[in-house]
Amino acid sequence: MTTETALPTTPLWQWDATEIATGIRSRAISAREALTACFERMDAVNGRINAVVIRLDESAFAAADRADAALAAGEEPGPLHGVPVTIKINIDLAGSATTNGLPALAGNIAAEDAPVSRNWKLAGAVPFGRTNAPSLSMRWFTDNPLHGATLNPHAPGRSAGGSSGGAAAALAAGIGPLAHGNDLGGSVRLPAFCCGVTGIRPTLGRVAAFNPSLGVERMIVSNLAAVQGPLARSIRDLRLGLGAMAARDPRDPWWVPVPERPRRHAAPIRVALFVPEGTTPPVADALRLAATWLSEAGYEVMEASPPNFAEAHQLWLDLLSTENLFGTRETARTYGDAVLNNMVDAMALAGRELDLTGFIAGLARRNAILRNWLAFFEHTPLILMPVALEPAMDREADRKPAAELRPLIDAFAPLNATAILGLPGLSVPVGFMPSPDGTGRVPLGVQIVGGRYEEATMLDAGAAIEARVGPTLPVDPL
Repeated sequence: MTTETALPTTPLWQWDATEIATGIRSRAISAREALTACFERMDAVNGRINAVVIRLDESAFAAADRADAALAAGEEPGPLHGVPVTIKINIDLAGSATTNGLPALAGNIAAEDAPVSRNWKLAGAVPFGRTNAPSLSMRWFTDNPLHGATLNPHAPGRSAGGSSGGAAAALAAGIGPLAHGNDLGGSVRLPAFCCGVTGIRPTLGRVAAFNPSLGVERMIVSNLAAVQGPLARSIRDLRLGLGAMAARDPRDPWWVPVPERPRRHAAPIRVALFVPEGTTPPVADALRLAATWLSEAGYEVMEASPPNFAEAHQLWLDLLSTENLFGTRETARTYGDAVLNNMVDAMALAGRELDLTGFIAGLARRNAILRNWLAFFEHTPLILMPVALEPAMDREADRKPAAELRPLIDAFAPLNATAILGLPGLSVPVGFMPSPDGTGRVPLGVQIVGGRYEEATMLDAGAAIEARVGPTLPVDPL
């Protein structure tokens, strides 16, 4: 917890997770009161943005009452005791549907919790809603034929990001203080960027992952690139949520028992400012502003490029497009809508479909590129780079014909290149720009990338930026 002792005087739905956990432990508020505030805020604003698509009133109030009773009985509270949280619709939460945005899965009620759901509940969290995602969580835009589209609370004509768009939009609008997401190619970091909140993609193996209802094992590229991670409105809440999320679960053979801070770096910590070719001026300006703030906070910032960046982005496309041939594409054809299949086709056009020899060589090349990045991190522990090359796009930007979507896919290269390497990435807001369509304003942010298991070092740098930006406050959706 922080050293702060005074709790806010603002409405409960505006409190962050740290404040709610502190308030419940100190008996200043009850878990039921915190949960009631979240549902009241949901009632007030969710109809405008469609971020939470499944309510969990009955189970949530029962859990909140158990949390209050446990405190009254003198039980030791967990780090998230009584804190309301949301869970994305693509992982299992016992008793709730894991729909993944597909009408065919509307009745797919999970019999048991995924590790993330289990760990947050063991830490005392109270899941109260399921947040929206695109069909199969396979687009960077949150919309599906089962639950509909999620709108950006800051600018409804711009994308809320994907695939954890519902999670980020709910946070930005004050529907809960802490949200679950996952990230195969930016699905935590991009929605955080688009909606002006924080989100962290942990290192592969930091957080256990498994979906019992899936019925089959994830394929190798998904195992190497996809991770579970939290979104929040503050860096301290990311620390809190990630710490609870990262507890052991024996169902994930990739899980690694690493300390929160596996190594310390001598000051000043070196940061590489990386502005890739094609970065739009607003994003480049945000990066240079964040670089200035880090320099003033005592970091040593210099312009430098990580090795094999473009190749890593292309490798993500090649390996994932090839893997999609063996299940995902068939599922999309059978159960998905036209927009999903258009994106699957666009990825197939952008990525080379490898034969067995090429696929094995691609996996080997991944190791070589990762080795080069880790060598880079030995002398420069952090990279300050874009989340995406341009701010939140028009929310229907990926509805163009598949053959025209390569520039859109390349705009997400900073997300894909790091994902295929299994590296951690942190999305931090830095401000806003006017929306191009004249309605609202578009958040701007930056990404901080570190070596394997360097989340604590990244979060420290994120906190330095956050200190200059000020607190992220929930907004009333337009």
